[in-house]
Amino acid sequence: MTDFWLISVPLDKTSLTSVEKLKRTIAKTNLASSCCKFSIPDLKVGVLDSLLSVSDDLSKLDTLTESVIKKTCQCMKEVLESSDKVLENALANGVDLMNFMIKFQWDKAKYPTSLPLSSLAEIINKEVSQVEAELKSRSAAYNSVKASLQNLEHKLDGNLQTCSLNDVMRKEDLVVSEYLTTLLVVVARGSYSQWERSYESLSKFVVPRSSRKLYENGEGGVFSVTLFKRAVCEFKAKAQESKFFVRDYSFDLEEQKQREITQLSFHKKEQYGIFVRWLKVNFSEVFVAWIHLKALRVFVESVLRYGLPVNYQALLLQTDRKHSKKLKEELASLFVHLDPTASITDVSCDIPGLCQQEYFSYICFHISTNVLDIS
Repeated sequence: MTDFWLISVPLDKTSLTSVEKLKRTIAKTNLASSCCKFSIPDLKVGVLDSLLSVSDDLSKLDTLTESVIKKTCQCMKEVLESSDKVLENALANGVDLMNFMIKFQWDKAKYPTSLPLSSLAEIINKEVSQVEAELKSRSAAYNSVKASLQNLEHKLDGNLQTCSLNDVMRKEDLVVSEYLTTLLVVVARGSYSQWERSYESLSKFVVPRSSRKLYENGEGGVFSVTLFKRAVCEFKAKAQESKFFVRDYSFDLEEQKQREITQLSFHKKEQYGIFVRWLKVNFSEVFVAWIHLKALRVFVESVLRYGLPVNYQALLLQTDRKHSKKLKEELASLFVHLDPTASITDVSCDIPGLCQQEYFSYICFHISTNVLDIS
């Protein structure tokens, strides 16, 4: 799985030399697929004391944003019913996520660099929170239509007590008059003989020799029986005692169910198109916001760590889990001069910045493509 590490080092001579050594090492080895400059514009520092508060707020917002991205991907998988289609549709500004990160450019129209850092964070927070709330409501509405359709289809395709009989029933199969009616009775396959012997005795108002088998499957059969309307309740009670199930049926009822399925199918198809478009647009919006948020965090932490005037370089490293430990060790060795007290022996976590107790001489934030890991 591909991961991106967004690191920041100051622009002193030793660090710049270390960056060049890092690029040469990467070119000779497989520690990283690429190492490129990550462009972050000059942002307003504001009051230095407030940066600690901003840093904490950005950290919490980072967690929220990543969570919303994962929820959006999971929802997209459920709607598209395919993980592969998620990868095709999860784009950022129309391009795949890796290209977007590698070629990242700050959107000054959406996130004006003249605004305070706290205001930029608030813009992202509002955007992400709105998507989260709307995702919840849209998902509930779509799933409600989907569940209603599945429930109705399941009933019509289910057991003999509820399945549709439109394909086997004819108008002449049902006797309906002022005094007579026809009932449909579900009989287990092993009880056919019992039914034939006993159905006329379940009520004295049953029309003799009126029963016919209309439909059967592996479960059993559906038999018709004609009787006087006044005896329907009595017949149903006696039938139940003999473990025969009288099911409700009328052509009008069946046609109504078919109309409901047609309407729900049309509504689901309509909602599907609208929801998929919404998911694609808003996944892009939130992912773009997330990368801007990462850039904000790099800027704030660089100022807090390296001080003023602002003087740092951000790099984007593309690697994978297999090489993460060796890459971490290489970075620790190259930038040990920034803070000799930083631990390079703790390898309990292979990804810098992912373990809260880890501290590095350089600044590093992890951007994992596992936001799309919805398998």
